[in-house]
Amino acid sequence: MKYYVCKLTGPRPTFPQDMTPQEAAIMQAHVAYCGELLQAGKALIFGPVADPAGVWGLGVLQLSDDADPQEIVANDPVTKANAGFTYQVTPMLRAATRESC
Repeated sequence: MKYYVCKLTGPRPTFPQDMTPQEAAIMQAHVAYCGELLQAGKALIFGPVADPAGVWGLGVLQLSDDADPQEIVANDPVTKANAGFTYQVTPMLRAATRESC
């Protein structure tokens, strides 16, 4: 298995405090998509991070060696909406999980 840290940044620094109704719908679809990834065993965790510099989303993916994390990102409703959200995906060099301890 390979592990990836995904950082999702909103369309502006004040997001999510001032999200529009359209952005709220996009985020609801995003949360549902993340739930599907968790159920499928492709993700370990997802959620917003209360960073003093600005809220951003964290996801940790757990994928088979031949899976492409960019495919997961490309299918996320926030990416498909083309509404200014950006993803940064970084592979982890090693990962200790509850199962591996």
